[in-house]
Amino acid sequence: MDTFDFTKPIAMGSDHAGFEYKEATKYYLEQKGYTVIDKGTHSMASVDYPDFAHLVATSVETGESCCGILFCGSANGVAITANKHQQVRAGLAWENDVAKLIRLHNNANVICIPARFVAVHLAIEMIDNFLTTAFEGGRHGLRVDKIACS
Repeated sequence: MDTFDFTKPIAMGSDHAGFEYKEATKYYLEQKGYTVIDKGTHSMASVDYPDFAHLVATSVETGESCCGILFCGSANGVAITANKHQQVRAGLAWENDVAKLIRLHNNANVICIPARFVAVHLAIEMIDNFLTTAFEGGRHGLRVDKIACS
């Protein structure tokens, strides 16, 4: 069972639509004792989501961070962007069961949350589930091993 190495920080990022969620969950995680690297954005001014999704994905891909959390309006843009990185498995979650399954079955190392479609308390619950669920491996490991293109 694969779990995250919390001796490394968690990378977080968002666009303007997810900024308030990023700030709220960053505060929550720091209060729980996690170390967080905030890759931006740092205000509600309009920005381009790929700029921040690439920063989080690179942090995960290089091992600077153990995992990543991304927010944008629908979470689709950040998920698509993060998944361009070969060592990243970004999963879009909109409810707790999905947040667990992207870890359990897909070994996701980045969770993408749609800030315009879930309440902040649900986002925090999903992040807790994502961080505490281990990858099951087994038949799921065989499938995950087939994801990368290179």
